[in-house]
Amino acid sequence: MRAVVLALTVALVESQQINLVPEFARDNTYVYKYEALLLSGLPQKGLARAGIKLKSKVEIHAVTENNFLMKFRDPQLYEYAGIWPKDQFFPANKLTSALAAQLQIPIKFEYSNGVVGKVFAPSRVSPTVLNLYRGILNILQLNLKKTQNIYELQESGSQGVCKTHYVISEDPRSNHIIVTKSKDLSHCQERITKEVGLAYTEKCYECTKKVKSLIETASYNYIMKPAASGVLITEATVEEVHQFSPFNEIHGAVQMEANQTFSFVEIERKPIVPINADYLARGSLHYEFSNEILQNPIQLLKINNAPAQITEVLKHLVANNEAMVHDDAPLKFLELIQLLQHTTLQSIETIWAQFKHKPVYRRWLLDSLPAVGTHAVVKLIKEKFLADELTVPEFMQAFAGALQRVTADLDTIQLTSSLAMKEKITSNPAPRKVVMLGYGSLIAKYCVSHPNCPAELLRPIHEIIAEATSKNDIPEITLALKAMGNAGQPASLKPIMKLLPGLRTAATSLPIKVQVDAILAMQNIAKKDPKLVQPVALQILLDRALHPEVRMVACIVLFEAKPSVALVSNLAGALKMETNMHVASFVYSHIKSLTRNTSPDMASVAGAANVAIKLMSRKLDRLSFRFSRALQMEFYNTNLMIGATGSAYMINDATTILPRAFIAKARGYLAGNVADVLEIGMRTEGIQEVLKQSHAADESTERITKFKRTLRALANWKNLPNYHSWASAYVKVLGQEVAYLNINKTTIEEAVQNVTGHKPHGLLKYALKALQEGISFQYSKPLLASEVRRIVPTAVGFPMELSLYTTAVASGSLNVQATITPFPTEMESMTFEQLKKTDVQFQAEAKPSVALHTFATMGVNTALIQAAVMAKGKIRTIAPFKVSARADIFKGNYKVEALPVEVPEHIAAVSFETVAVVRNIEEPGAQRIVPLVPEFGMQNARTPADYWSSERADETPVRAAAPYHKTLCHTFRFIETKGCIEVQSHSASSISNATLFYIIGQHSARATVKTAEGPAVERFELEVQVGPRAAERLLKQIRLIDEESPEGKTFLLKLREILDTEDNYGSSSSESSSNRRPSSRSSSSSSSNSNYRSSSSSSSSSRRNDRSVSSSNSNRNNRSNSNSNSNRNRNNRNSRNDQNDRNGHNGHSNSSSSSSSMSSSHKTAYNRKPFRNFHKNQTKYLGNSVPPVFAVIARTVRDDHKMLGYQLAAFFDKQNARVQLIVSSIAENDNWKFCADGVKLSKHKVTTKVAWGPECQKYKVITKAETGIFGKFPAVRLELEYERLPVNAISYAKKLSKYIPMAAVQAGFSYEKSRNSQKEIELTVSFPTKRTMNIVARSPEMTLSRKIIPLPMSVPFNQDETFSTHNDQDISFNPQNYMHGYTTAQCSMMQDTISTFNNRKYKNRMPNTCYQVLAQDCTSEPKFDVVLKTNEQSEENRLNVKLAYTDVDLYCLGTNIKVKVKWNGSSHKQSSLSASLRLHPDQEEGCGLSLYAPSQGLQEVYFSHGHWKIQVTDWMKGRTCGLCGKDDGDNRQKYTTPSSGHVKCAFKEV
Repeated sequence: MRAVVLALTVALVESQQINLVPEFARDNTYVYKYEALLLSGLPQKGLARAGIKLKSKVEIHAVTENNFLMKFRDPQLYEYAGIWPKDQFFPANKLTSALAAQLQIPIKFEYSNGVVGKVFAPSRVSPTVLNLYRGILNILQLNLKKTQNIYELQESGSQGVCKTHYVISEDPRSNHIIVTKSKDLSHCQERITKEVGLAYTEKCYECTKKVKSLIETASYNYIMKPAASGVLITEATVEEVHQFSPFNEIHGAVQMEANQTFSFVEIERKPIVPINADYLARGSLHYEFSNEILQNPIQLLKINNAPAQITEVLKHLVANNEAMVHDDAPLKFLELIQLLQHTTLQSIETIWAQFKHKPVYRRWLLDSLPAVGTHAVVKLIKEKFLADELTVPEFMQAFAGALQRVTADLDTIQLTSSLAMKEKITSNPAPRKVVMLGYGSLIAKYCVSHPNCPAELLRPIHEIIAEATSKNDIPEITLALKAMGNAGQPASLKPIMKLLPGLRTAATSLPIKVQVDAILAMQNIAKKDPKLVQPVALQILLDRALHPEVRMVACIVLFEAKPSVALVSNLAGALKMETNMHVASFVYSHIKSLTRNTSPDMASVAGAANVAIKLMSRKLDRLSFRFSRALQMEFYNTNLMIGATGSAYMINDATTILPRAFIAKARGYLAGNVADVLEIGMRTEGIQEVLKQSHAADESTERITKFKRTLRALANWKNLPNYHSWASAYVKVLGQEVAYLNINKTTIEEAVQNVTGHKPHGLLKYALKALQEGISFQYSKPLLASEVRRIVPTAVGFPMELSLYTTAVASGSLNVQATITPFPTEMESMTFEQLKKTDVQFQAEAKPSVALHTFATMGVNTALIQAAVMAKGKIRTIAPFKVSARADIFKGNYKVEALPVEVPEHIAAVSFETVAVVRNIEEPGAQRIVPLVPEFGMQNARTPADYWSSERADETPVRAAAPYHKTLCHTFRFIETKGCIEVQSHSASSISNATLFYIIGQHSARATVKTAEGPAVERFELEVQVGPRAAERLLKQIRLIDEESPEGKTFLLKLREILDTEDNYGSSSSESSSNRRPSSRSSSSSSSNSNYRSSSSSSSSSRRNDRSVSSSNSNRNNRSNSNSNSNRNRNNRNSRNDQNDRNGHNGHSNSSSSSSSMSSSHKTAYNRKPFRNFHKNQTKYLGNSVPPVFAVIARTVRDDHKMLGYQLAAFFDKQNARVQLIVSSIAENDNWKFCADGVKLSKHKVTTKVAWGPECQKYKVITKAETGIFGKFPAVRLELEYERLPVNAISYAKKLSKYIPMAAVQAGFSYEKSRNSQKEIELTVSFPTKRTMNIVARSPEMTLSRKIIPLPMSVPFNQDETFSTHNDQDISFNPQNYMHGYTTAQCSMMQDTISTFNNRKYKNRMPNTCYQVLAQDCTSEPKFDVVLKTNEQSEENRLNVKLAYTDVDLYCLGTNIKVKVKWNGSSHKQSSLSASLRLHPDQEEGCGLSLYAPSQGLQEVYFSHGHWKIQVTDWMKGRTCGLCGKDDGDNRQKYTTPSSGHVKCAFKEV
């Protein structure tokens, strides 16, 4: 019984429920009033907007139960471009008439239970009109549930399948059903969109979690009335918003609003009659793209005859860009691209045949075709190259550009694959690289738009790499790896793993470079599937048997795969047991740099790095830069959603001179997207082998011999194998490798042939003849720098587009003519002596110019109508010049003249404006363009009193800021030229203090250069005279006033009066300003001012009080008082320094008293007085005793023949080791001079004096440099002492000094505020070891110090701890000695302590009966062996050096401390043994002997009583074994036995 009651109850409820399916009864025609509106702009009122409105009645008629007809009745289109909301819409009558025929055609559609099915329409209905119908059908799409009032689902609509939220309610009073649904268009299961230029970027989802740059949402509201069998839609409104900002949307955003109203009017009995045509299936409710990709939003072209229009535009570009670039050239270039996009392959071939023999037209076409980006253009380039109509450089440029721009589809991929197998491509390496790299990039782009792309696309590359591996074809393996790296598909991981070391035994035999390329090929795979790459990269990184470079590159790939916390922690734990210092340093520095990363997408990695860094040893942070390092710098602004990351990876090796590899990478963030902008990598493995085998680093050879050996080594490139690479480099743009280069034997042979063959000499001779006759050259280069577009459908049916275009055109003309006397007749036999006797005159006139346009748009873009807001930026620069040059090599005279040239009104102009624009194809000349920010405020702008009025509280005041206009001009008297910059700005910053509102508006800046008022300038001259004739060229006699002469004393007296006046003026102004402050600050300010001017307050006050008495004695007394006080301060400081010096090293540990006195290399006390008085005791002007070495005259030649300019004279007194430079004004009454004087006082002391001003007396700076001993260590001291500096320089220095303490502390320096000597800065650098340094820096107000700073290279010391390589050399270091000290290590023993090549020390407790292998050549062809044995009776050491065919014993016999030598078992005198061996006794100790055999790999073997040392050559580093170690700079490595085994204990090395 209960069951029956329950069933009856349910049936009753069901009978009372309303069927929510929209009803369109048969035989009835439902008439609705429809209005659709699209508006683009900012939401604030009072700014301009652009939009489209469609008004019409819509008829819906049910043909069958599920089939319906729909038709527009009386449609009308309107345009809008004006100030919202006061301006009116304008009817687009011509466009409406043109579309009336299509709009009147009914369409058919399926409709069942509120869901729209298939859509049918005749072929004459264009996709644009059909999409307008879809906009109405999208309103009818309703998934209404009877059992739920609030629910979510993924609903299909015109914009795709997106997340939709429904709310259903009833209004009992009006008996209406209200349905509200909202769509989040940012969360779609299937989003209908088209994107261009974003294939190589990544979505930064972490960047947009809190802040979004693009928000898309739609809201639908329905009012329904119950009907007989369903519901009747009486009214529907749709509000859709697309909001975009390149910055945080909180700070303002541009919006695209789409509004629809759909209101019921009546029911008619008249049916809709379909036209007499076939109704074809035209898809579903989803938006249908037509030719939106081919239509750029910047201009609307009506294409009637594309080939004729292309020819017209091409001729316009050629004709108007000859002398200089035309202002509209970038826009015309875009027009040419758009026309070519609408042209068929046959038409393009016709145009090519018409212009291919005209060089200028040919260049414009070849620059335009790659930017078209269609399959027809790619096919055309392929066919023309195979038909020999394109040269190799033309093909490489055009094809590479076309592949990057073309839309990736299966046809284009197949075309590229077939081209890669053509014989003409396979036989030419350069084009083959372009095709293969482009093929990989095409696959990458295709798989972005097709996530389920087939693996068969990669089969050609996989087959190439399999075949190349079987043949051990290294170049083919490298090319295939780079192609797979560009593709970046997980399907390529298996072929790549076959070439990875440690995973396959066959890969171990491959060169290191191939192994590195295989690892780098996983970079793009890691972005798609990081979990797939992480274990592979980690396994390689932790495999200690692999080469360190391979492991470090694996570390780079691992962190690009964004490992988890657990994985990074495991890596940190494994690093504790790492034996290779380069790997440990690289991984540690990489992890440490990641801890500071603030980029949102790397936040998880940064957190993992912060955990891992705590598990690692802090000792790794103290490693110097000679170990491998990873550095990273980045910034990210969350509010602006802009960021950048720069990474640098330096892979070092102790066995190499240069870094083994270097990788630099830049990554950018913008508007929620991230891209690897640029990556550059270089390897220098081959060239280092050549340099190390040159023996140029042999310190016993002369400099000329070293240089010759280096050249000879580079000249022996023919001895290298063909596969051996000297160096290699690659470039990646947006993550895609675009070019790479291997320099090997083949490359060098081709380069040498191109330089030394007969053809270059012929070309050179032809070029010289052409220069004699005169050359006229014109060149233009267009470039489509960027095209980024995103097209999405709106609810109305029109597409909304966000786009960014940047295009530029560079043009220039050049006229050159040269006169060569005498003209060389035989270029092949031309010698340098003949070249020195030639007189070359050269004249050139050029007009380089550049025009760049950038467009950013948001709005509607179709082939029929465009309505959008647009930001337009323009840059145009013109820099004409005309020069004449002459070079008389025999006389040493060189002259360059800048001649007058016609300059345009503006040499540079920059403009930016934002506008609202609307235009249609039927009225191309009637477009409406309105500035986004009006020039005048709105009518309802309030006064200040209005803000307190409640009557107008609901109105928002919008008033544009007042325009800013300013012109800045400056006259350059030296060249009699006036330059002006005019700046105008008008923004909407008054509306909101946000970044976007400062940008929108109109901004411009223009630079103008004109001749200043006065005498006309004929030319500018720059003349250089070298040699004895330099004095003759000086235009004005140089005189330097002697301070002790009467004339000098009078001049100095007047100058001091002027300087005192300036000081007193500055003091009085300072005191007057301080009087307005509290008294304490006033006193401190005056105290600091007086201390700055002089160390004696009494002297300064006397100058102020006795200003009326201007006698020379009083001034002189004041100066002497100041100097005496200053000297007293210095003497006190010197006494403190002497005391610190007596304290020894303790003075170095305290930064406040760490200034031990310096001594020379002979440890004699240093006196400062000669430094200070040297310049007074020397000849003031060197020109009185020696002629100038060279002279430089820069002057302006005017029509009034007045001298204007400067001259420089350089003097060198070789006898006194003194150099002097004097720059003086050549104007008649101008005594301004700049004097620089430098002298070498001894081998360890240098001083310079720089002075400038009137007669070089106003400002003076003295610098001093010396080497000596600081405490116990060798040191260098630099001092700067100034008597007077410009006020601006002192002001900037004081401002800078405020930031020094914080920066110093962050850099690890200790900071102490102290009162040091005034007007003096000192820097002392001491070297406790050859690879560390201590720094003490003093300024008048602070002292900075830091100890034990690691150095990237060794500092070459002598045994007496001086800097010179030999005692007879001076302070000027030989750079090669640095390189030698950096790359050379030694193994030595003092008493019973052995120090290895890698600076490991241990006690030698081996039995006397054992032979110990100290150092041995462990290569496949051993060249030397050094063995140690101790005599059982005398316990004296004996060294046995085994060389090829030579056996040398070095030992001491009995009590005789002299070293004995045995040559192949017999005694031998200490003399030259052979051409490759040398013996030299120790000149200092007299009891030692050195054996030199650099050709055998031994740089030096030194042996004396109780001491020996071994040095191997650079090219043997890392190839030795024995007790002395491997000489690879890694002190964690185990000892290597001659059998290539490893032992931990040194005593097992026997």
